[in-house]
Amino acid sequence: MEKEIIKEYTKGDMTIIWKPKTCIHSGVCVQQLPQVYHPGERPWIKHENATKKQLMQQISACPTGALSYRIEGKSEEIKINKDMATVKIKPNGPLLVEGQITIIDADGNEEVKEKTTAFCRCGASNNKPFCDGTHNKVGWKDS
Repeated sequence: MEKEIIKEYTKGDMTIIWKPKTCIHSGVCVQQLPQVYHPGERPWIKHENATKKQLMQQISACPTGALSYRIEGKSEEIKINKDMATVKIKPNGPLLVEGQITIIDADGNEEVKEKTTAFCRCGASNNKPFCDGTHNKVGWKDS
């Protein structure tokens, strides 16, 4: 698997981490904090327009975990039941797998995902097997 691009935005002791390949562009971030997230601009995250608490709450609502954060000097443990994963079908969108999973590619390379992972259902993703939001661009709908 190719190396994942990770973007970091720091405000004081808080760093927001964005993983573009994990993002399915659901728009939850823009809907919840439109003063912070501006997809058409660079940088697209204007974290100075919200409090740390607001950012933490919004980031926790990210459906895929493409947005996460760390606080300098604190380590927070993600508590996940390692024995169980849940699969949800998002209408007209991806399969959302919640929980820790191991993905093994055709070459035998393993990747562990610990939050929510979005898998493509439309077949048009440029980041297969993961969803990249292309279903929205191509107008894909559940049959």
